[in-house]
Amino acid sequence: MAKVQFLNEQDFKEKVFNFEANQDWKFEGNIPCMIDFYADWCGPCKMVAPILEELQEEYEGLINIYKIDTEVERNLAGMFGIQSIPSLLFVPSEGQPQMAVGALPKDTFKKAIADVLKVEAPVK
Repeated sequence: MAKVQFLNEQDFKEKVFNFEANQDWKFEGNIPCMIDFYADWCGPCKMVAPILEELQEEYEGLINIYKIDTEVERNLAGMFGIQSIPSLLFVPSEGQPQMAVGALPKDTFKKAIADVLKVEAPVK
């Protein structure tokens, strides 16, 4: 069963973007991903967490969903200018990532996965 993965800065450089090696955006992963910038004390983040777990199961093998704790990984949060949480970064295989802010409903996530990540929901 697929689980949402927690990233630290080193993981981020290997799986998403190696900002030390590249000035311009270059996605390191092999399938699109979503990154949830969150904090343990954040109420809306707790509301989003089970939705992300469901999405990771539904889209297993099609996208990866990562979580970054903004309290721990301040450098990564700063790089993306995270002002409010939850903030979710949608990272397509090709092209620029896009940020969405706030505790969004599952349907909105699915629409962004289709529109930004170009991944259609699997038919079960």
